[in-house]
Amino acid sequence: MKKRSAEMIMGLILFISGVVGAFAQNGMSLKTNEAVPHRIEVGYFKTSNIVFPHAIVSVDRGSKDLLVQKAAGVENILQVKAGKEGFSETNLSVVLADGKLCSFIVAYAKDPNVLNFSLMSTSKSNTVYLTPESINESEVKKYADYALYTKHGRSGVKSESNSIMLDLNGIFIHQDIMYFKAKIENRSNIGYDIDQFRLFIRDQKKAKRTASQEVEIEPVYVHNQVDKIKARSIQIMIFAVPKFTIPDKKYLNIQLMEKNGGRHLELAVKNKSIINAIPLK
Repeated sequence: MKKRSAEMIMGLILFISGVVGAFAQNGMSLKTNEAVPHRIEVGYFKTSNIVFPHAIVSVDRGSKDLLVQKAAGVENILQVKAGKEGFSETNLSVVLADGKLCSFIVAYAKDPNVLNFSLMSTSKSNTVYLTPESINESEVKKYADYALYTKHGRSGVKSESNSIMLDLNGIFIHQDIMYFKAKIENRSNIGYDIDQFRLFIRDQKKAKRTASQEVEIEPVYVHNQVDKIKARSIQIMIFAVPKFTIPDKKYLNIQLMEKNGGRHLELAVKNKSIINAIPLK
């Protein structure tokens, strides 16, 4: 099994190396400048590839007419194509694991001249970031369990509403995965049905939220997950996400929403708490 897994990973590396190598003939290098959006064109019948210098944490489309997905088995290559011929110009926002935000203005082209775009420096042009799951999913689960029973690491970030308390009980890290320990306490006599638990990176300034101001971080694994907190009970869940830091003037927003109810809670987590994540050994 180990030999077969190694062969599969090597095959992925060779495949992506071929894609990256094609940039010399049919590609374009983009300067990593988050202040100025990159302009790219995509087509309906051809797929464009964007190679980033770090793993992709989250992606936000300005229009549903734009189709995006991570390349299978890797974390730093985004595949983009048109979901509708002749769509109106839109934007694309990508947050990377190093905390940087990359913005793109995307226009439709029937036959794009360039299909491959790279934000990598020449020295890193052959770097491939494998997804944590493709490397060792069982290890992610093992360290999530460690985080569950680790007593250290309290962040002090909590919120309470109508006898429901959400407490960020710790932030941990092992290799390229961060583990967020969320404690939910129901002090009421009414059960709490969870509608959604989500993580976003948002601007600190108060403004009408747009695609460029809000990006979602999707967990690769949730440990001890439940959809209901019984009356007078406590539940602790671990959310495993690709490692990241928060850009200046932004914060991590954690949302807990009640299904068919109004007991909604939010936490605001600063970058200081993220960079002080406790290593799991």
